[in-house]
Amino acid sequence: MATDASPQYRPVPPPPDFHPEISLSQSLTHDGLHFWQFMIAGSIAGSVEHMAMFPVDTLKTRMQALGASCSVQPVGVRQALCSILKLEGPSGLYRGIAAMGLGAGPAHAVYFSVYELAKQVLSRGEPNNSMAHAASGVVATVTSDAVFTPMDMVKQRLQLKSSPYKGVADCVRRVLMEEGIGTFYASYRTTVIMNAPFTAVHFATYEAAKRALMEVSPDTANDERLVVHATAGAFAGALAAAVTTPLDVVKTQLQCQGVCGCDRFSSSSIGNVVQTIVKKDGYRGLLRGWIPRMLFHAPAAAICWSAYEASKAFFQQLNSS
Repeated sequence: MATDASPQYRPVPPPPDFHPEISLSQSLTHDGLHFWQFMIAGSIAGSVEHMAMFPVDTLKTRMQALGASCSVQPVGVRQALCSILKLEGPSGLYRGIAAMGLGAGPAHAVYFSVYELAKQVLSRGEPNNSMAHAASGVVATVTSDAVFTPMDMVKQRLQLKSSPYKGVADCVRRVLMEEGIGTFYASYRTTVIMNAPFTAVHFATYEAAKRALMEVSPDTANDERLVVHATAGAFAGALAAAVTTPLDVVKTQLQCQGVCGCDRFSSSSIGNVVQTIVKKDGYRGLLRGWIPRMLFHAPAAAICWSAYEASKAFFQQLNSS
């Protein structure tokens, strides 16, 4: 009787951690969230942050753009606020908020999703790696600034006293026709150079402060999660804002050049703008608006991180159910 001479193959048992029911399209990134959920959480956080603090941002822009054409005495926060309320009413504090809404949501969606992906890659399984957090923040800000810079320029031009533009669409149309598309990115290099150290300081400080606060009372860390995120975010935002104020002044000058009496620069060189500011106002001119900048970024960061972590917690609960 003939026998079957073909080779016999034994089935190879699957590895113990193999789960065929999980496909690539269903796989989650770290923290148990999908990529699109990081984007939505970031978009919500950025929109809430900038909308809530917009009046303070208007004060900062007015103070930094003031005196571009001639040397003037520095204007305080109270003086700038009273001037706007007296001449323009409360609505003057919200001029340009539509441009902020159009830019902040998409930019922060990119910002936080890129940050989370970069942190996952660079930390290499070490959650307390401050250098990885800082580097991830830099990668995130370079990417998100490309999205946000055009609308930030429109927003700041609308915030100026006696702005010649009727609204977002009018500003975009006139800038394109009169100055060209490059004007929308005239401050991009300065913005990146400013936001790279800002974000590095911000993220590294936030992660370190959050970890330190949780270690103070680990038993109640989950119950006080929102307070921890808000406190760490506020501290990180204030410190990062103080360090980078001079570059923020340069950015404002570049974005508002040629409008409402602001100087027009021959190039977008940071050195050229700094020399002009120092020549007219001294080194104090580079610190113009530092108080409202810190007053903006401390609560803004607290709001942003709290909203972001709350959104992440919602999606984590949704995914686990």
